[in-house]
Amino acid sequence: MRMPPPTPIRGRSRTNRSRIGLVAAVGILFTVLTSLRGVSVFYTEYLWFHEVDLTSVWRGVLGAKVLLALLFTAIFFAAMWLNLFIADRLAPRFRAQGPEDEFVQRYQETVGRHSGKVRALVAFLFALLSGTGVSGQWHNWLLFRNGVDFGIEDSQFGRDVGFFVFKLPFISFLVDWAFVSVVIIAAVTVGAHYLNGGIRLQAAGERVTPRVKAHVSVLLGALALIKAVGYFFQRYELQFSTRGAVHGATYTDVKAQLPAIQLLIIISLAAFVLFVVNIRRQGWVLPLIGVGLWALISVLVGAVYPAFIQKFRVEPAENRRERPYIVRNIAATRQGMGLTDVVTKDFSYDDKLNADDLAKNSATVRNVRLWDPKFVKDTYQKLQEIRSYYRFNDVDIDRYVVNGKMTQTLVSARELNPPELPANSWVNRHLQYTHGFGVILAPANAVTTEGKPDFYVKDVPPVGEPKIAQPRIYYGEKTGGYAIVKSDQAEIDFPRGKGGDQTTTYSGKGGVPLNSFFRRVALALRFGDPNFVLSGLLRSDSRAIYLRDIGERVRAAAPFLRYDADPYPVILKGRVLWVQDAYTTTSRYPSAQRANTERVPDGSGLAGGFNYVRNSVKVVIDAYDGSMVFYLIDDKDPIAKTYAKAFPKLFTPGKAMDDELRAHLRYPEDLFRVQTNMLGRYHITDPLEFYNAGDAWNVAQDPGSGSPAAATQKTTTRVNATTVQERELRQDPTYMLMRLPGEEKESFLILQPMVPGGSDKQRNLTAFVTAKSDPGEYGKIQVFVMPRGRQIDGPSLADARTSAEPSISQAITQLNQQGSSVLLGNMLLLPIEDSLLYVRPLYVTSDRNKLPELKRVIVIYADRAVMRPTLQEALAEIFGDAPATLEEGPDNPDGTPSTPRTADESVATLLERADAAFAAADAALRAGNLSEYEKKVKEGIALVRQARQRGGAKSTTTTTDQAA
Repeated sequence: MRMPPPTPIRGRSRTNRSRIGLVAAVGILFTVLTSLRGVSVFYTEYLWFHEVDLTSVWRGVLGAKVLLALLFTAIFFAAMWLNLFIADRLAPRFRAQGPEDEFVQRYQETVGRHSGKVRALVAFLFALLSGTGVSGQWHNWLLFRNGVDFGIEDSQFGRDVGFFVFKLPFISFLVDWAFVSVVIIAAVTVGAHYLNGGIRLQAAGERVTPRVKAHVSVLLGALALIKAVGYFFQRYELQFSTRGAVHGATYTDVKAQLPAIQLLIIISLAAFVLFVVNIRRQGWVLPLIGVGLWALISVLVGAVYPAFIQKFRVEPAENRRERPYIVRNIAATRQGMGLTDVVTKDFSYDDKLNADDLAKNSATVRNVRLWDPKFVKDTYQKLQEIRSYYRFNDVDIDRYVVNGKMTQTLVSARELNPPELPANSWVNRHLQYTHGFGVILAPANAVTTEGKPDFYVKDVPPVGEPKIAQPRIYYGEKTGGYAIVKSDQAEIDFPRGKGGDQTTTYSGKGGVPLNSFFRRVALALRFGDPNFVLSGLLRSDSRAIYLRDIGERVRAAAPFLRYDADPYPVILKGRVLWVQDAYTTTSRYPSAQRANTERVPDGSGLAGGFNYVRNSVKVVIDAYDGSMVFYLIDDKDPIAKTYAKAFPKLFTPGKAMDDELRAHLRYPEDLFRVQTNMLGRYHITDPLEFYNAGDAWNVAQDPGSGSPAAATQKTTTRVNATTVQERELRQDPTYMLMRLPGEEKESFLILQPMVPGGSDKQRNLTAFVTAKSDPGEYGKIQVFVMPRGRQIDGPSLADARTSAEPSISQAITQLNQQGSSVLLGNMLLLPIEDSLLYVRPLYVTSDRNKLPELKRVIVIYADRAVMRPTLQEALAEIFGDAPATLEEGPDNPDGTPSTPRTADESVATLLERADAAFAAADAALRAGNLSEYEKKVKEGIALVRQARQRGGAKSTTTTTDQAA
């Protein structure tokens, strides 16, 4: 008796369907939630670009990414689908049985009538993997589409440099992508043939059908043809070779590697012909011959032969073999690094400087920078932070007209310090304490009677000249996070004491309006903060300010530019503006040497590899409303012209820049570091002298700053964890306002001393390099070369003179004890007429209160080193007289003590009084009474000066006088 079939349980079926639906719903919900933040970031980035009126850049970059992804995905999909379709059509209907037939049969039964869908799905999945990644090539694609000519032909192939910079990178990518894609398609196609029965690995008879062999031959022929194209363009890559004495195509590349590549092109084309012929022959002999021949030739001719030529023909006579290629490299490197217009002058050094020469250069003396930015930031913080929630992130050097005279100044913005807010509440962080307030500005040479900076702009609210009508700083150097303005919570400007806080409501155009619930939700997701939706203090006209950091802001707006590590504030027409230097770079300038970037700060865009650089763009950011203007100041730069062509609404012509703003532009320090690194070798234009490097320079050793007891700092170069070179740190360049020798007026410039190349044993000055910043001469680089055969002290040797002067060492020892610490400031090289001065400030700080105060100035001239309370006094000690500076002495504004003078004192009497004062100073120094020591020294110096003025006599000094 047969049992009836079981009745289906409908309830269980519905339960299973419910479970499946629940799992599907959970999966969909999870996918949506995990995608929401990405969508919100995408949307809020668009809102930000719309806020700064740069949606054209957003659309341009996004459009390039989407176009590449869609185009290459479609191309790969079509190629893959077509080959799988052919593989299905070439499948044999009948094959001899083999051990793997059961597996193939099961596959065909499973796929069966769904083979078309499977084919499309496989092609689509592989296309996504291969095609979407191409969106990362958007930058090279934009350069390829918009590239312009350089107007300069490369030295080997006669092609315009623009081809190497703009076209070749994307072409090389295309060839590589095509080769990899065909390899993947070939592998998948072979798998499809196996599953379709066209390939039997364990069959007793024919394992591969003739039609499958023909199909595989077509794919292998495509690979050979792509390889031939790749070799053709690989020839141009020789211009970036690093094999020889210099970068670029050198002897081995031109005489061995280039012919080898040309032979490989022929071999690849021959292999392609063999594969095409094999379509009819349908065997394996010709493919094996083609692949084997290509492999053998590529190893022997492409690798072994060039290595042999380099080792046995080039290296034994490298200076002679490489000579024409060194000539190419010198020309290309100087062009790439912007050094073709460098002006070289002989510096006719002498030690005949006198007081009259100083008087002729009074403006230079008045602007000697006595405040080292490295230390004055601590002084600024102690004197002018006002409240702990303010901070000074950086101190920058600029120039302003003060009391009718151009004056070198130090300027710093008082920015917000979020970690030090009174309370770490959401309202405090984002609604109340939203901005910094004001800027401080002080002459680089001005000192008060207490040894502190003499501020021309200070306090909160700011007072002084130049006036600041809008002092609020919503965008700064290290201003992170976000702020919400125009809310129902008033923003705090500064405390007013018993009267409460001074508050404000933002009235600028910065920030994204929160005028819809959707925007609030998007920002809440972006920042992970539900208060955008929950807070009752927000209004429909509230605005969210984000991307507030200057560096982050400009990189988001124009990611294809590289940026300097040091933006600086400018006070202009009552507002605070930030100036950010931007660079165009490439590593594709043919025959040029890669830049030496060892002294470039880590945060700089020039820290990476390149062999061409221009400071073509100045970005100006308003500290209040965040608006950005990208000024194209070098419209001759082909890379900048290409970006302007790709993003025509991004750049503003440099000629549209306000003249007052132009007067505050600085030649960027990061670029100058790179150029002086390269000039050390590339000031030599004769190829044999260049190869010998006998006249190579190096940036001068850093004599160090900070504690006099600090050890000399060194830097170590390592390759694969092995120490290659260890040497002393190099000196930083310095901004100066001065008159160069042979010129009629002062210039704001940056200066770098140079010493002989090689080991650190050579410390004598060989040259100094300057680059000007003033309108009309901006970017003019000059090299002043010292006389050959003369021993002229470099900064390190000048520092050694101060250490060897017993009176100075003794005075520093006395100052560096009893709860006080001495800090040595920057060592400044000061060329005046045909002579050189070194000036170094000395600060004293209390161990309890870290407030560096300027107490002494060291001046080194020829073989003399003196230390005095002021620069003017130190110069007067050496030269008999000195122009006025902006320093104030410890007693009276002119530096003289308050001791009464009698009108009828003779010169002899004044000198006797001076000797007595110096003797008293000696006694006070031995007793450790520093205040009395300072008082008596100043009294003695004033008496000597008075005697000189009365009788025209030269200074009479004592040992104590030398130590003052």
